[in-house]
Amino acid sequence: MTAGKEFEIVREFEVDASPQEVWEAVTAGTGGYLWPMEPPEPRVGGKGPFGSTVTAWEPPHRYTNRVENVEEISEQSANQLDYTIEPRDDGKRAWVRYVHSGIFVDDWDNQYDGAAKHTDFYLHTLREYLVHFAPRPVAFATFDGPEASKAPDALEAVARALGLGEGVGAGTKVTVQGPDAFEAVVDFRDPYFIGLRTDRSLTRIFGRNHWGHPVGVSLHDFAPGADAEIGACEAAWQGWLDRTFARPR
Repeated sequence: MTAGKEFEIVREFEVDASPQEVWEAVTAGTGGYLWPMEPPEPRVGGKGPFGSTVTAWEPPHRYTNRVENVEEISEQSANQLDYTIEPRDDGKRAWVRYVHSGIFVDDWDNQYDGAAKHTDFYLHTLREYLVHFAPRPVAFATFDGPEASKAPDALEAVARALGLGEGVGAGTKVTVQGPDAFEAVVDFRDPYFIGLRTDRSLTRIFGRNHWGHPVGVSLHDFAPGADAEIGACEAAWQGWLDRTFARPR
């Protein structure tokens, strides 16, 4: 293990949502774009996610949490998330500054590259959630592919199985060949991630094979009654992903 080294990832963006809507998403609606977490205690010194402590709480403008010993993440010894939210267009839109900082203690370059690229995808998904689905409740599931999905070309194999050729970029309407065929818009596409949006859901596909891990999939379903269906949907996607890597490529 190498000595710890600090990192900082800074992103700024505007979104067609009010500051209050952004605040609700990043403090209470995380399942809509990230994964479900208990909301932080609404005060400085309160408990935050992953054993963190709330160090700034100024709704709906500033929220920061920090943890010195990151639970279940051996590669980090400190982690801080900081959100600054300001109104634009008389409060109809919001400007957001997001800063993720801390200390990586092992494999720094790989950890930083993965965190930076994941940040771009998660913040894109936050904007998709805010514009298309917030504040609808969400049913959420996430899972990984088999060991074979660590292969260098694993995400490309998933894209081909979904019917997404190399020329299918963001903004394209497609018939997705997943567990069941469905119509969607490709809302994100780069060499590392694929985002699919329907009128009821966001499907996120993570090419974590680029960082030595299996391909991952997250499902965010905003349809009424989706909680009763999400288990079967997860099982169908998991089976499809396993079959994709069981056949010759």
